[in-house]
Amino acid sequence: MSFIQWYPGHMHLTRQLIEERIKAIDVVIEVLDARIPGSSFNPLLQTLTGHKPRVKLLNKQDVADPVQTQAWLQWYNAQADTRAIAMDASDPAPARRLIPLCRELAPQRGGMSRPMRVLICGVPNVGKSTLINTMTGKKQAKAADEAGITKDEQRIVLDDDFYLWDTPGMLWPRISISQSGFNLAASGSIGRNAYDEELVALELLLYLQKHYAKELQARYKLEHSPEEIAALHDDALLELIGRKRGAVMTGGHVNMQKAAELVITDYRTHALGRITLETPEEFAEWAAIAAIADAERLARKEALAKAKKKKRKPR
Repeated sequence: MSFIQWYPGHMHLTRQLIEERIKAIDVVIEVLDARIPGSSFNPLLQTLTGHKPRVKLLNKQDVADPVQTQAWLQWYNAQADTRAIAMDASDPAPARRLIPLCRELAPQRGGMSRPMRVLICGVPNVGKSTLINTMTGKKQAKAADEAGITKDEQRIVLDDDFYLWDTPGMLWPRISISQSGFNLAASGSIGRNAYDEELVALELLLYLQKHYAKELQARYKLEHSPEEIAALHDDALLELIGRKRGAVMTGGHVNMQKAAELVITDYRTHALGRITLETPEEFAEWAAIAAIADAERLARKEALAKAKKKKRKPR
């Protein structure tokens, strides 16, 4: 599948803001979606902030698969200069853990003469604004269950010597890992005009069939066993769900668009249960395949450029 790359003008401005701000930053907090901890990691942010110690914050842990959340925490905590924690942004107790964690990563900072300077960033709709509002105890940042709400940089004082800079959610110009594109779309981090909902729903069902067939059976009251659900073609399963949920048009045909919207909504509203759409091993495999494809694409581009240059060379 080829996604329309969703990279509005404010995301380009965000990149410029981060490039300028990062020079004076001590610690970076990258907020990730605990349901897609690999896909919601922004490689462009890694490039912009990679030399700084960082906190990987797996947000929305209360709706993610707890077993997979622990696996992802171990995976990120094994990385250099990185601490990973999971939390639900609406819970004030774990949110306050971020301040001492940042101080641990930058022990040389502290006091009014050397205040801690922290940048918080992430892709759209990972719950960053809700987290900030919880940490401060008041509405500092706009929050909503859709991508692209925060548009401007904000400085927030969390303690006398602890300053937090909030940045708008930012994607990267080309999503080379196709599964990441589907997962970001299913989870609401990409604007709905940038993808085909039926294709996203079918990819979502493929993963759910393999890992969460019991949850599908329970949610849609399917007469099939989990094994039978896992063996169904994704189109057939989407049609079956559409019939169960009343997405039927005149003449008895299922409205597949409506059925797709139902499946995506059920995932986003957690009606399917606690779901995580990738494991560390799966994501590493997807990334390796994408890297090979990118290298092949670059080689073809370079070969074409050389051929054109040779063709233009005067005799």
